[in-house]
Amino acid sequence: MKRFLLLTVLLTTLLFAGLAQAEIRPYVAGSLKAIEGEQRGQPFILTFWSATCTHCPTELKALGELVRQYPKLKLVIVATDTPAETPELQHLAQTYGLAGQAQWVFADAQPERLRYEIDRRWYGELPRTYFYDRQHRREGRSGAVPVEQLERWAGEHVK
Repeated sequence: MKRFLLLTVLLTTLLFAGLAQAEIRPYVAGSLKAIEGEQRGQPFILTFWSATCTHCPTELKALGELVRQYPKLKLVIVATDTPAETPELQHLAQTYGLAGQAQWVFADAQPERLRYEIDRRWYGELPRTYFYDRQHRREGRSGAVPVEQLERWAGEHVK
């Protein structure tokens, strides 16, 4: 009976862990408009990262903490890797406490086209973060955003 109960708890935990894992959607031409449409009328953070980026772990850890601090925060994370790396990307998102957030991965043979559509002034440096206010005016920033700036933005925009 004790083993049965332990097995039931373990399977239930695994089931819920799997449900918390967000699907990683392919990011192609037009995906930015889709993301903005899904977030219409609400502030959100859009961040671009890569599994091989040196500064991305710092950014992702800070964003994971921010999501815990502000559970209503809308966050969209986009990996500039490839769909073939989805299992690793899911694992990393889980590690940083971001598994339940909207996730995308670049799915175009020419990522330059995607970057150009996102921001003509973005040349691919990572992490790259955009802060959208309620009217969807956005501010972009390259490099790891200081925790204080993330908290200040969330404090002003997340209710």
